[in-house]
Amino acid sequence: MLVGYARVSTTEQHLDLQRDALTQASCGRILTDTASGAKAERPGLGEALDYVRAGDVLTVWKLDRLGRSLKDLIEIVTALEQRGIGFKSLQESMDTTTPGGKLIFHMFAALAEFERGVIRERTHAGLTAARARGRHGGRRYKLSQKGKELAITMLADPKNRIDDICATVGISRATLTGTPRRRRARRRKPRRHLW
Repeated sequence: MLVGYARVSTTEQHLDLQRDALTQASCGRILTDTASGAKAERPGLGEALDYVRAGDVLTVWKLDRLGRSLKDLIEIVTALEQRGIGFKSLQESMDTTTPGGKLIFHMFAALAEFERGVIRERTHAGLTAARARGRHGGRRYKLSQKGKELAITMLADPKNRIDDICATVGISRATLTGTPRRRRARRRKPRRHLW
């Protein structure tokens, strides 16, 4: 049995075109969603995936109606294949119940994996180049070197309160007391600490 799935992104769009195409393709049941493809929650898709059984074919008008991305599409179709359910896209003439359709789908999957690998390599190369220039990722320190020195000097005097030190150097109490050096200092001097 062919089970149709149709989706539009907004309420201003209409499902008529997709419904007509799925009806012409002899879909016995058509489930729909009005939700952006970027949203993970699509109740109509969930219902369609629950409804299909081994031997059925989940049919869509176009590939982008099913998956949020190529990776998402591949995951959905692979899960269907493991359950013995076929997948068909009318516009792209892809049908995983045929050898040619399976070949095209596996080529898509291989290209997606290749793309992820290339992106990963570029990211690592960029990070390595940045480190070679002395740049490191992450947030900048809230407290400058001068601010640290001033805070350490003020902490050395037991008359200074933590809140007064924070107000003077312009940081929060958590910034003043919440770094690894503070934990080491706490072991040595339990009452007065910084980093």
